[in-house]
Amino acid sequence: MTDKTSSARWVREIIQQQSSYHVPPAGDFIKLDAMENPWPMPEALKQPWLDTLTDLQLNRYPDPVADDLVHRLRAVMEIPDKSAIMLGNGSDELIQVILMAVAGDSRTVLAPAPSFVMYEVLARACGLSYTGVPLQQNFTLDMPAMRKAISKHQPVVIFLASPNNPTGLIFQQAEIEEILNLAPGLVVVDEAYQPFIGTGSKNFICRLVDYPDLIVMRTLSKVGLAGIRLGLIAGHTDWISELDKLRLPYNINSLTQATASFALDHWQVFQDQIDEICRERDRVYDSLSSINGVKAWPSNTNFILFRVSDNRAEAIHAQLLEKEILIKCLHHSGGALENCLRVTIGRPEENDAFLKELSKLLMG
Repeated sequence: MTDKTSSARWVREIIQQQSSYHVPPAGDFIKLDAMENPWPMPEALKQPWLDTLTDLQLNRYPDPVADDLVHRLRAVMEIPDKSAIMLGNGSDELIQVILMAVAGDSRTVLAPAPSFVMYEVLARACGLSYTGVPLQQNFTLDMPAMRKAISKHQPVVIFLASPNNPTGLIFQQAEIEEILNLAPGLVVVDEAYQPFIGTGSKNFICRLVDYPDLIVMRTLSKVGLAGIRLGLIAGHTDWISELDKLRLPYNINSLTQATASFALDHWQVFQDQIDEICRERDRVYDSLSSINGVKAWPSNTNFILFRVSDNRAEAIHAQLLEKEILIKCLHHSGGALENCLRVTIGRPEENDAFLKELSKLLMG
């Protein structure tokens, strides 16, 4: 009799080589690491929201297609009527479904680097090759390198996060259009941070009808609903109908459907919070830029990427943690992210505490 399992024999080697996705415990810390909206649902909305949940039949499975929620999302996000929509338990599930659908021997997924880590994690888990095309030093697309990589690898999927995580920058519309025209397969434009760009901004939801091999991904996580895990993809019916075959039944639970529908009916409340986050973002950027030893990049998101001098990123991260302020250290990613940290925009008093401690540490 032994307690040794056969997992090493049967679990795929590529999985054994990976690490679990680690989320550090936040406790009562000032939490500025996960690109969340720092404001909870306003008190005035809590009871009306709870009232919408009282009639839910939790003994029954949820609406399998969530038609009512899809209708609301289409209206708020101005998704073209001709485009199909599929919902996911957060964007991660949708990325996984896309990659499962196109997985095959000698197939490659391509994205700029650095970008959202789950593109690579899930691509490799699905048995796909992954190629990251380094951004330029100013974190803009290196278009000659992108053209060369597309020609060489003939990627089955290209992921473009715009605005990009972790840089916070938008890719130029003309560059995305060129990639769409060059790509042999699917192009996924991840617009998770689109709400923070501003009104009248360019997006690719409105271009879906122009590009049959384009899928646009959105989420409610960044605008104040991270806890309900709801994302969506929109695209040509041919693509969405194939991807829907891999969507797990009842993947959007009843509480999520009801809560998201309620939030969309009160969208102006969340838009007002987004506007406040953008004002705070610009204030924090100006303050960071004035600190000696800090290089901050302008942001079109709810976070700011910045670099500290003298190879102090890891030390600064640890020292802020001692002060119960949690931000993200990106130094270990290497390359253009050496000595870089990322701070999510919090409430004004949280941002002030972060800026005060960072200034003290860099002056010390």
